[in-house]
Amino acid sequence: MSSQDIPEENLPAEQGTPHGAVKVADEENPFADPGLPPHEHRIQDIDERAAKRSERAVAFLFTLSMLATIGFIASFVSIPHDKSIYVFPIGHLNAMNFALGLTLGVALFTIGAGAVHWARTLMSDEEVADERHPIEASPEVRAKVHADFKQGAKESVIGRRKLIRNTMLGALTLVPLSGVVLLRDLGPLPGTKLRHTLWSKGKLLVNMNTNEPMRPSDVAVGSLTFAKPEGLEEHDEEFQNEIAKSALMIVRIQPENIKDKRELEWSHEGIVAYSKICTHVGCPISLYEQQTHHVLCPCHQSTFDLSDGARVIFGPAGHALPQLRIGVNDEGYLEALSDFEEPVGPAFWERG
Repeated sequence: MSSQDIPEENLPAEQGTPHGAVKVADEENPFADPGLPPHEHRIQDIDERAAKRSERAVAFLFTLSMLATIGFIASFVSIPHDKSIYVFPIGHLNAMNFALGLTLGVALFTIGAGAVHWARTLMSDEEVADERHPIEASPEVRAKVHADFKQGAKESVIGRRKLIRNTMLGALTLVPLSGVVLLRDLGPLPGTKLRHTLWSKGKLLVNMNTNEPMRPSDVAVGSLTFAKPEGLEEHDEEFQNEIAKSALMIVRIQPENIKDKRELEWSHEGIVAYSKICTHVGCPISLYEQQTHHVLCPCHQSTFDLSDGARVIFGPAGHALPQLRIGVNDEGYLEALSDFEEPVGPAFWERG
């Protein structure tokens, strides 16, 4: 239904200058204002039933937002922080994080959708032209404001009452610290966790793909294998945090091709174990070139030479990849002989 189908007496009354009005160009004003196009009435402007439907739709969206907010609060209170769920096709997720994200997203989206629907269907859509005027104050007004400010500063005696001035500045300086203290409740301090991983003397190297302990015979020359510490499982609550520090790259190089003396001493029959975490921004390294023994971080192209202590030969990484000292136990399995001797991943202010 269009406005042309409605009798003239049922249409909303126009106010102000007609939208179709135009000015005629003349010698004094060769670029006349062409005016606004004729206003087209919406169905909600001429049919109260349609307006009621839009009103109910907006109210439904706002009500849905309220219910989602209640669901957000209920999820935060009732869902255990360590509970996980499977969501197809994403996979396993933390149940609380999923519920909080979903309910908060619905709450915010429905508020926005309701406001947009309200504005587009019920609020006036009539365009109004308004002439622009200078927004700066006149010289007289500016002079009066400056005079009033100086008079107020004089009457406040802030320049003469130094005790009041200094204590006020001290209070205004210290009060933001209360907000900084609240940040302490965001979580426990990290302590020395950034310096240590799950690796320790006697921990077996477990293949990430097969989930089985590794023997030297499992690692071929020129191959790249990823390993994790014995006992770390994917369903563990802290799996992501721990694997982000403990993931290993296992590479076998001919001993005569290893240039770094310490690397050769910490290896076993040419099998070397290096951190998989790039020392630039912590991306996982997964690209290996057999002939040169170079590994490449796919994020920013930092390149490390695994035959020469994993030193940086290209890219923004600041230091070499940490090496894990490994050996073989009595049963013939590869094991760690200690933890990393330096923090893995990107540098931080207490590194060393």
